[in-house]
Amino acid sequence: MTRDAIQDNWPDLAGHAKRQWSKLTDEDLQSIAGRRVPLSGKIQERYGVGREEAEKQMVAWERTMNDTVLGKRPR
Repeated sequence: MTRDAIQDNWPDLAGHAKRQWSKLTDEDLQSIAGRRVPLSGKIQERYGVGREEAEKQMVAWERTMNDTVLGKRPR
C-alpha cells in the first residue's frame, strides 16, 4: 500500500487502525490523518516499542488492509 493510498483512504482505514492498535485515541487517529511518521510515533508512544517494531507492525497492517479492505474496491 502506498502512502497516498493510506492518506486517501484514511477515513475508512482509521477504524481498522483503532482495532489494530486499541490504545490509539480518536484524537490520535485524527491527528495522524493517514501519515506514516505520526502513526509510527503514536504506536511507539502508546505501546512502548521502538521504531523498528512499530514499522514492522505497520507493514503487516498495511498488507492486511491492502488484501482485505482496499483489495475489494474497484480501482
